[in-house]
Amino acid sequence: MTTITPTIRVQCEDFDQQAEIDRMTKGRHDVGAVVTFTGLCRGESGRLEALELEHYPGMAEAEITRIATLAIERFSLLGLTAIHRYGTIATGENIVLVVAASPHRQAAFDGANFVMDFLKTSAPFWKKEHGRDGKAGDWISAKDADDRARDKWQG
Repeated sequence: MTTITPTIRVQCEDFDQQAEIDRMTKGRHDVGAVVTFTGLCRGESGRLEALELEHYPGMAEAEITRIATLAIERFSLLGLTAIHRYGTIATGENIVLVVAASPHRQAAFDGANFVMDFLKTSAPFWKKEHGRDGKAGDWISAKDADDRARDKWQG
């Protein structure tokens, strides 16, 4: 059996979703489903100008790799890519991309969902809002709903 190694990147620059799908599926005839999730910076009803994202270099990549490897094993994925941006990200811009490939759709959906639920709560990233009024907000705390989403995968 071939070991699947996830593609993990934490980067400042934007990503190209289609290029990532193509990279994962080109020449592959065993992939029957590809599920993608792209997280965007919300404008919060016009209140928000941008998000500032910081991460713990090295540890962020290691934690995302750990999460992705668990997803590959748990859902028998054929490929998994997770890209998370850092820096100042304007409203409407990409923040995160997860691409999961499998022979069948449910495994790809579950794999992508699993990665996002754990990434939101376990990967060392911090967000600060920057308002349209020019004021920087506080660092955003984790939400209980994110913990509940992660916890549904336990057991």
